[in-house]
Amino acid sequence: MAILKIENISKRFFEKQALNDVSLAVNSGEIYGLLGPNGAGKTTLIRIINQILMPDSGTIFFDDEPIKQRHLVQIGYLPEERGLYRSMRVFQQLLFLAQLRGLSKSEATVQIEYWLAKFDIADWKKSASRNYPKGWLRKFSLLVRCFIIRNCSF
Repeated sequence: MAILKIENISKRFFEKQALNDVSLAVNSGEIYGLLGPNGAGKTTLIRIINQILMPDSGTIFFDDEPIKQRHLVQIGYLPEERGLYRSMRVFQQLLFLAQLRGLSKSEATVQIEYWLAKFDIADWKKSASRNYPKGWLRKFSLLVRCFIIRNCSF
């Protein structure tokens, strides 16, 4: 059974046709990859699935119903351009994002301490993310997604 079904998605940016009538299905438990050259529309499709962009036409279904904001907590998306606040301290950034997702300050603090320890980066707490190399920031970005999707299990 398809957990994610994309039907006839099209998207245009001015004169550029980014997606043209794209359809695909991803079954529950399946790992699915999008491959193609730069400009093929991979990122555009992922952004449409995550409702960062809206399609010009077509429909996306999640678990047999049109995708809604509430479904997005079940979809993980870790973009290359991490979107971190480079001058904000790691703990403050995690606290901010956790509270945006509805966690209380005390609940968020417990979760942050847990995940920083789990990822073996507790010493990052007081440093700004700009102080770390790209590979380490990917680890931090994954941790940030734990607060965004709120269903991490490692």
